[in-house]
Amino acid sequence: QVQLVESGGGLVQSGGSLRLSCAASGIIRSIYSMGWYRQAPGKQRELAADITSDERTNYADSVKGRFTISRDNAKNTVFLQMNSLIPEDTAVYYCNVRGLLETTGRPMFTSWGQGTQVTVSS
Repeated sequence: QVQLVESGGGLVQSGGSLRLSCAASGIIRSIYSMGWYRQAPGKQRELAADITSDERTNYADSVKGRFTISRDNAKNTVFLQMNSLIPEDTAVYYCNVRGLLETTGRPMFTSWGQGTQVTVSS
């Protein structure tokens, strides 16, 4: 019912930058939260950053000052600008979107992207 298309991952050297994008489509009435989670090998998935519909942002302490999350509400798209990348940022990054469907009862939904690999070499 809701599809997410992620892009922008890749391999970068320490100190470099990458920009992730995630576009949501489907029978969406409204989106109140869009975010990026990440999962490194052998570790649990953790929140990197998220942003609400009124653009309140939340960042993991480990990425504050280096990552910036933003969204384009008209296009149901969220971006994650990642600067000053370090090897510890290496992980699969997953887009997460929460909102309401445009169906009877307007149920809530939570959707996950397929994940995009970010690898930072030292």
